[in-house]
Amino acid sequence: MSGDATERKRAEEALEQLRRQNELILRAAGEGIYGLDVHGNTTFVNPAAARMIGWKAEELIGEPQHDILHHSKSDGTPYPKEECPIYTAFRDGAVHHVTDEVFWRKDGTSFPVEYISTPIRNERGKLVGAVVTFKDITERKRAEQALRNALNEVEQLKSRLQAENIYLQEEIKLDHNFEEIISRSDALKMVLRKVEQVASTDATVLILGETGTGKELFVRAIHNLSLRKDRPLVKVNCAALPPGLIESELFGHEKGAFTGALSRKIGRFELADGGTIFLDEIGDLHLDLQAKLLRVLQERAFERLGNPRPIKVDVRVIAATNRDLKKAITAGNFREDLYYRLNVFPIALPPLRERTGDIPLLVRHFARKYGQKVGKVIDKIPQKVMTALQAYSWPGNVRELENIIERAVILSPGPTIEPDELLDLVHTIEAQPTTSLTLEEVERNHILKVLEEARWRIEGKRGAAVRLGLNPSTLRSRIEKLNIQKSQKTN
Repeated sequence: MSGDATERKRAEEALEQLRRQNELILRAAGEGIYGLDVHGNTTFVNPAAARMIGWKAEELIGEPQHDILHHSKSDGTPYPKEECPIYTAFRDGAVHHVTDEVFWRKDGTSFPVEYISTPIRNERGKLVGAVVTFKDITERKRAEQALRNALNEVEQLKSRLQAENIYLQEEIKLDHNFEEIISRSDALKMVLRKVEQVASTDATVLILGETGTGKELFVRAIHNLSLRKDRPLVKVNCAALPPGLIESELFGHEKGAFTGALSRKIGRFELADGGTIFLDEIGDLHLDLQAKLLRVLQERAFERLGNPRPIKVDVRVIAATNRDLKKAITAGNFREDLYYRLNVFPIALPPLRERTGDIPLLVRHFARKYGQKVGKVIDKIPQKVMTALQAYSWPGNVRELENIIERAVILSPGPTIEPDELLDLVHTIEAQPTTSLTLEEVERNHILKVLEEARWRIEGKRGAAVRLGLNPSTLRSRIEKLNIQKSQKTN
C-alpha cells in the first residue's frame, strides 16, 4: 500500500509540476490566452490577455465570457451568441481561425484582433470547452493602411507620369519654334526687357497680341528663364476644346464621373503642378469655366470632376489672347474679376507691320530653316522681294510670313527666291478674301500648273521636278500630300 501511495504522490507532484510549467508558459506568452468551458464561462486568463482587454483575471474567471468580453465584426456589427466563432468551436469540434475582428476593452475602447478558437476534449473525447489565443493586430493594420496609402500614392504618381508622358508626346508632335526670338526693333526689345523682369517671379502674366505674333514663343521664354524651368510647361488652347470637354481637360475627372469616363484622368492644372500652365486663347473661355478658373487663381485649388476633395496646386499661370478683353467685359462675355486676376503683368506684342525692319531678318531665317528641310541652300533674296514683303500689311503677322517663305522655298528652282513667284504668292493672298485660297491651295495650284506644262513628266531635264527645283521624290511626296491628280483632259 505504501508503494501505491508513493507512486500516487509522485504522479500528483508530476502533474503539479506540469501545471506550474503550463502556467509559466501561459504567463510568458505574448499572445492573449483564455479558456472557456462548454457553458461559455471563463476558466483561465493569462496576463497578456488581461493586459490587452483591461480586465483582471478574477473579474473574468467563472463568468460568461460573451457577456463580459464583447467582440464584434471588423465593421462593428456585434455577434449573436449562437453565431460567435469562439463558442462554435466547442459545439462543432472544429478549429476556428478569424483574422479580422474587434475586441472591446473594459473602458469601452476597441482594438483589432486575430484569434484562434481551439476545442478541448477530455480523455474520453468529449468536448469540454475551448482555448482562445488572440493577438492585437493594431500595428499590422497601421502597416497595411500605410502600404495601401503608399500604393495609392504610387498609383496616382503612375497616373500622373503616364498623363505627363502622353502630354509630352503630344507636344513633341507639334511644330514649335524653339529658335531665338528674332528682332532688332526697339518695340520688341522693350517686350524682351519685360520678359526678363517678370520671368524670375511667380506673377500671373497676360500676353496680348494679334494672331501670328508669336505669343507662345514668349510664354516659353518666360518659363525657360524662371525658377520653374525644370518643371512642365503645360499648354491648353481654350478655343480648340469643346465646352463639354474643357473642364475635364483643365481639372481632370474620376472614373465614372460622366458617360464615357472609363478611367481617371489627370487634368492640365495637376500636370503643371510645380511648373507653368499656359492658357492660350483665354478670351474664348466659357463664362461658367471662367468662374472656376477664378477660384483656382484665388485659392490655388480645384476639384476633379466626380471628386469633391480639393487638390492644391503650385502653378504659375500665363494667359494669352488676341481679343480685346475690355470690350468682351463690356459685352458680358468675360468676367471683370478674372480679367484683373490675369492682368497682373500684361505684355503687349507689336504686330509685324509695326516692326517691318525685322522682316529681312525673319525672311533669311525662314529661308534657311525650310531650305534645310527640303535639301536646298537659299542664299539669294533679291531686294525687290524684300521691298515687296515690307510693303505688305501682314494681317497674319510672323506666322503668315513664315508660311509664305516656306512655300517660296519649295517653289524656287534654285538658290534664289524668285521675285515673280513670291510676289505672285503675296499678291494672291492679299487679293483674296480671308475665306478664300489658303497658302496650301496656292502651292497646290502652282505645282499643278508646272506639272501640266511638263505634260506630267516628273523626272528628266524637262520634268516638273527640275522646273520646281525639287528632288523628284520630294515632288512626288508633295503631289500625294496635296492630293494633286492628273486631269482627264490632259493628254
